[in-house]
Parts: sequence; structure tokens; C-alpha cells
Amino acid sequence: MLYQIISYLKFLLRSTNQHGVHSPFVYHLITKCFYDKSPQSAYKSIRSFYKKLRKNKLKIDVKDLGSGSRVFKSNQRSVSKMARNVGSSKKETKLLFRLVKYLDINTVLELGTSLGIGTHAMHLANPEAKITTIEGCPNISDFTKGTFKLFNLKNIEILTGDFNNVIKPLTTNKYDLIYFDGNHQKQATLDYFETLLPTTTNDSIFIFDDIYWSKGMTEAWEIIKNHSQVTVSINTFFWGIVFFRQEQKKEHFTIRA
Repeated sequence: MLYQIISYLKFLLRSTNQHGVHSPFVYHLITKCFYDKSPQSAYKSIRSFYKKLRKNKLKIDVKDLGSGSRVFKSNQRSVSKMARNVGSSKKETKLLFRLVKYLDINTVLELGTSLGIGTHAMHLANPEAKITTIEGCPNISDFTKGTFKLFNLKNIEILTGDFNNVIKPLTTNKYDLIYFDGNHQKQATLDYFETLLPTTTNDSIFIFDDIYWSKGMTEAWEIIKNHSQVTVSINTFFWGIVFFRQEQKKEHFTIRA
């Protein structure tokens, strides 16, 4: 926790908003997407999804394949507590919705389904988008499949298993967006990044969750943003976002989102 606090204070000192951003692409992304305060009817559905999960007292036996949990000491966890402590925050969920909508995302790969909060938001942004989401724990996967069915969500495929094994057959696909929200370990994150690089197009976007989870995750983020194929990176503290737009000069931004 101390590492996150110190990192956040440093982030505040060097972060900015749209002022001073000279890239038209990034400027418009910040002003028209990040800072878009206009009401969205989908936000009501996002709240309803959250509410349903927070009221669910069902206990699930969780198999952690990644870095584990800082909140839960037991592998038996209630859905309601997981929704409060594990899923994407409302702020992140709404921003994820806006990003998918603003960038006109049509194909998504998500590493780390969990309770499907982020998946649901991306679906709302474009119900026609094809979303493939991977969950390591079979019991969570089964539960979330049931939730998606309850909410009548279409075009979502949940794959279950170790990320390393599941993503290998997917590398011949192309994805507009890949959301890395599972194993928060340095080497695993770098391995997933390298494995999935062939799936990118010029307009693809990769989002890495919890880049300040640990010193190792921050090191992974630094390596990723400086990769030769990455042209633009945005650090929002809770996310690290990279683009592969060859028409852009290489620039790194630290933005308060």
C-alpha cells in the first residue's frame, strides 16, 4: 500500500490535463472522451449491474492463477464483497464505456473477466462488438456466464483457463482493444504483451490495469510504453494505455483522468 501512496503523490506532481497536450489525437481523446461529462443512458444500466452483484450473497470458491488478492484471505468469497473490492471502479467502468464508444471499437479481447463489470460496460458501448473475455477461475467463469445470460448480453464469449494457454490460439486474430486486467505480475504481463502484439492493427489500443500494483508492474509498464511498436502511451495512474498509430510521433503522456 505504501508503494501505491508514494507512486500516486509522484503521479500528481507530474500529471496534467489537456493543457499542454500538442497531439491533436490525444487532445481530442482527453477532451471528448476522458472528460466527457454528458449524461449517458448506459450509466443507469452500469449501476443496475453493480447493484445486482452487490446484493448477491452467493459464495464462490476462487482459484487464483495470478498475483492473488490483497483484500481476501480466504479462497471462498461472496459475490457482493468481490463486487465491492475486486471489480472495476465506477469511474473506470464509465471511462471504459466511453473509450469503446469514442474509438468505435468492434473487436475486444479481455484478460480477466472476473464478475464481468468491465465486459458489461464495453458491451453497452457497442452491443454489436465481438467480445472475447478470459477468466482463469472456472467457478467465477460459470457464475459470470449466468449473469450475462440474466442480462441478455450477446456477442460475448467467455473462455476459461490459464491466460498463457488460452491466448495462444487467438494470436491470428486482430483486435481493436485488448484489456489486460488479470495477472498483475511483471513477467506475466510482459509475456502476454509480446504474445498478443501480432493481433494489433494501426488503430489498436492496449489497456493495462493497475500499473502501480507493485514495483514489478510499474517496471513492466515502463518496458511496454518504450517498446518500438508503441507510439503513444497514456498513464492515468489506474491504467496504462498504449497506441500503435504509426502516423504519430512517439510521446508519453501522464494524464489525470
